[in-house]
Amino acid sequence: MRLTEAERKVMEVLWANAPITATEMVKELEKTVQWRKTTTYTMITRCIEKGYIRREDPGFRCYPLISKEDVTKFETDRLIRQGYDGSADLLVAALVGEKKLSLEKLQALYETLKDMEQD
Repeated sequence: MRLTEAERKVMEVLWANAPITATEMVKELEKTVQWRKTTTYTMITRCIEKGYIRREDPGFRCYPLISKEDVTKFETDRLIRQGYDGSADLLVAALVGEKKLSLEKLQALYETLKDMEQD
């Protein structure tokens, strides 16, 4: 379930507004990413064909068939497998080493890990 950048733009609008008509998606994507109507319909159709979106008529109403959480989990797992030899701790170490996590975020992460250890 690897989304292209364009598919993700469609899905982000859908996740935030589902159910939504294709016409409403056209308006939103025209505003946010300056896509033309044909581009949006092409991307919606592609997402339908890939099983990411369900279309209902009348009105070309769209529903997500995949969740943002599932996509995020898949992409995170892929990143860990391909970029960090399957080791989540190497990813965390890289984030900490590059100072991508603030002290507050590090403390929150520590608390989360502590809570998980107790469960």
